[in-house]
Amino acid sequence: MGEGHKAVKLSKRLLAVAGMVTEGNMVCDVGCDHGFVSIYLIQKGISARVIAMDVNEGPLRAAGEHVGEFGLSDYIETRLSDGVAALGTGEADTLICGGMGGRLIKRIMEEGKEKIRQMREVILQPQSEIAMVREYLRKEGYAVADEKMVLEEGKYYPVIKALPVFSVQEDWEKKDGGRREEADSAEPEQGGEPEDAGWRKIEDKYGPVLLKKKDPVLEDYLRREYSLCMQIMENLRENGRETEGRQEEIADRIRGVEAALSCYR
Repeated sequence: MGEGHKAVKLSKRLLAVAGMVTEGNMVCDVGCDHGFVSIYLIQKGISARVIAMDVNEGPLRAAGEHVGEFGLSDYIETRLSDGVAALGTGEADTLICGGMGGRLIKRIMEEGKEKIRQMREVILQPQSEIAMVREYLRKEGYAVADEKMVLEEGKYYPVIKALPVFSVQEDWEKKDGGRREEADSAEPEQGGEPEDAGWRKIEDKYGPVLLKKKDPVLEDYLRREYSLCMQIMENLRENGRETEGRQEEIADRIRGVEAALSCYR
């Protein structure tokens, strides 16, 4: 695709996002920014068609220009859209939604629920409020099939791939009978951990699959978080009773980190 044009280069974060896409799927890239993930997916033959969408005209215009420069206008369509508002039902198999806050991702998922529920997979890269996104997926009937954590320029970025495991449409199940089995097998085992609200909270915060596969980048993040919390606690204790409420908050964070780190033993 786009013969004669040099290959687009992606950051580690964007490579992690693109690497989650199932080969052959039609993709809707929400919040496409400058369109580089869309271009990469076509260049690498991962997708045959991508709809790149953004709510802002400036980035979308830039994405369209880049698509043209790489000679991929026949394969990538740009659309001005708030979330998936401009997406037709059944036009995409994969939703990519990243580079934005978790609360916004949740809103996009909720407002576009009927369209998104018919897709095969969602790939999300929240920049904040990550636990909120994972909790939403769990409560809405998605199974986290894969996760990756990337350290780039001193910041940690989680990437989440989730599959719908609810009964959506009978014709989907007839057309893609193996999809449900794949999603069911994606349900992370607890490995003997108690299935209670406390453990679910830890999984929502740090990632069920990241914990299960003992992701080394997550471990690095957890150990840094633990050291930071211990330092904060030490400073708070020096200030005495005035900080008791804050001390309990930090103590709760420490307990959560310790529980997550127990998966690495």
